Amino acid sequence: MSRIGKKPITLAQGVTVSVSPANEITVKGPKGELKQLVDRDIKVEVTTDGVSLSRPTDQIRHRALHGLYRSLISNMVDGVTNGYRKELELVGVGFRAAVTGQQVDMALGFSHNIIFELPKEIKASATAEKGQNPRLILEGIDKQLIGQVAAKIRSLRKPEPYKGKGVRFAGEVVRRKAGKAAGK
Repeated sequence: MSRIGKKPITLAQGVTVSVSPANEITVKGPKGELKQLVDRDIKVEVTTDGVSLSRPTDQIRHRALHGLYRSLISNMVDGVTNGYRKELELVGVGFRAAVTGQQVDMALGFSHNIIFELPKEIKASATAEKGQNPRLILEGIDKQLIGQVAAKIRSLRKPEPYKGKGVRFAGEVVRRKAGKAAGK
């Protein structure tokens, strides 16, 4: 049995889960609403205290989907109650970010600034404190979307191993290389 798949999902106060006949899960909570289409083989049961999932057989495909959909629904419940947050750090001389509406304007050491359009589900803010690297904070209720957008922004200028310059996740450790040895 899948250890993750057979764990029931407990619902927080104010969160409702509904299943449509087409096996589409809708989770509504204080922060918003999320939808996820579930494979027709996986059965989803909603009770007053939580949500439980079951699979018809022990095929490899069913076992994989069982744990996957349990995790996705659990993340949806957590997202509509607490939300998710990712912090990016811009490390480099002259690196900065400014947020205007749904656009992030970043100076990352190229000849022109990069203007990144955010999805409407994500809220962003930029902070720049003296003596600290500028930070870009992304917030939203969809864990997958937050991670995807954060990874896309990081890919604009990945941290390089010699000086450590680039966009990195807050708390990410960049392995540094020694560089050239001194000449004789």
